[in-house]
Amino acid sequence: MIWVIIPTYNEELALPNTLKSVFQQMEPFRVIVVDGGSTDRTPDLIRRDSRITSFIAPKGRASQMNAGVHFVNHQQASADDWLMFLHADTLLPPEAFEELHRLRLDPAHQAGGFRHQFSGKDWRLRMISWLDNFRCTRSHIVYGDQAVFVRQGLFKDLGGFPQQPFLEDVAFGEKLLTRTIPRLLPLTVITDARKFIKMGVWRSLLRVLLIILHVEFGLPTLTPAFFQDVR
Repeated sequence: MIWVIIPTYNEELALPNTLKSVFQQMEPFRVIVVDGGSTDRTPDLIRRDSRITSFIAPKGRASQMNAGVHFVNHQQASADDWLMFLHADTLLPPEAFEELHRLRLDPAHQAGGFRHQFSGKDWRLRMISWLDNFRCTRSHIVYGDQAVFVRQGLFKDLGGFPQQPFLEDVAFGEKLLTRTIPRLLPLTVITDARKFIKMGVWRSLLRVLLIILHVEFGLPTLTPAFFQDVR
């Protein structure tokens, strides 16, 4: 079984396409959407689809994703089941779950993610994706927008995502490395580039570079203002 956990907050524009990319996948899987108190049409979109299990949790990806896993833990999930943490603006490749069902049979594979690409053809966005993929092959830390997947039992052993307001994916990735080396699949997920475009592509590129330097070389902690919420 694959348990797909999607944290949402005001994602009415991107969520429909993300859900479409999930529901075309190979079964069995279940979709759990954990909303952080959206004020747009996101809750209506979720409630209208009977295939989705949904509820509300305090806003913040770590809080919302951990709440989704808490639900899974009460569904008699197997320790070998996959937990997939999928951003609401990221599309899965058509063969994603077929590959995960195959990997589930091999206990050597405990966690991983996908190669990343932004929507659109802007070369600067392609550069950001290239940097992200290169960083992942070097550090083996999978970022949240790469559709992180991990065995349910391992996730439980590691205590879930640290309850911090940002870079929870990096912090969890560092914990993962104490137990396994996540596998970067050759398949590619596509993230909607609208937030990076709205923020400004050059500014977004600078943000990515600063995060990489912070993670790789231990530069000073980034301030909350650096992670302003862009919708």
